[in-house]
Amino acid sequence: MNPTLTLFKRELSSYFATPVAYVFIVIFLLLSGSFTFYLGGFYERGQADLEPFFQYHPWLYLFLVPAVAMRLWADERKSGTIELLLTLPVTMWQTVVAKFLAAWSFVGLALLLTFPIWITVNYLGEPDNGVILTGYLGSLLMAGGFLAIGACLSATTRSQVIAFILSVVVCFLFLLAGFPLVLDVFRAVAPQSLVDAIAGLSFLSHFNAISQGVVDLRDLLYFLLVIGFWLYANAVVIDLKKAD
Repeated sequence: MNPTLTLFKRELSSYFATPVAYVFIVIFLLLSGSFTFYLGGFYERGQADLEPFFQYHPWLYLFLVPAVAMRLWADERKSGTIELLLTLPVTMWQTVVAKFLAAWSFVGLALLLTFPIWITVNYLGEPDNGVILTGYLGSLLMAGGFLAIGACLSATTRSQVIAFILSVVVCFLFLLAGFPLVLDVFRAVAPQSLVDAIAGLSFLSHFNAISQGVVDLRDLLYFLLVIGFWLYANAVVIDLKKAD
């Protein structure tokens, strides 16, 4: 059997070996519903769409996704099983990709379980389901970006708490990059080309474009490149730390 697939199954099944996975899913579903129908003013808006649902996803992921990612490598390093894992007949890349895909699939499952909200909005009106579908795609890609960052930072420490805090801080910086408050600061001291480059790093701008139904190849490439870069960094960190 493909080593990556074997590791993927092992990692994915490990999530459901403890109550943590079920707690995460329940919290995600409760918060998604609360933010959509209450804080998002779903009924007050009088529109059949899921804009309130998706607009809170970046902030949900900011804390929930690092909570998933923090254990990916920190737990392996703390327990000492990382040495055993690295002696298996698999490459570093296969291990990194398998652990990432398992975590991404787990978050994707939690996202999939929000389908009753999609059914509800179709029952109440006639939404543009194409826009909703692209919103789910953007949400899944953004979760993958957060996970890749969290996985890399998890590899830098044996402490899950430290890994969580580092992941939240870095992900928060990626969210803030597109805010006018941040960009105005850089406009005062940097050329416009640098300001545009910083704005281009924002998760929010790329996610908002996709969630509004505009599937631009540049937005898709952005998330894929972010995932690829941080997974590569993840492999480099593991290679440097494996002797520790």
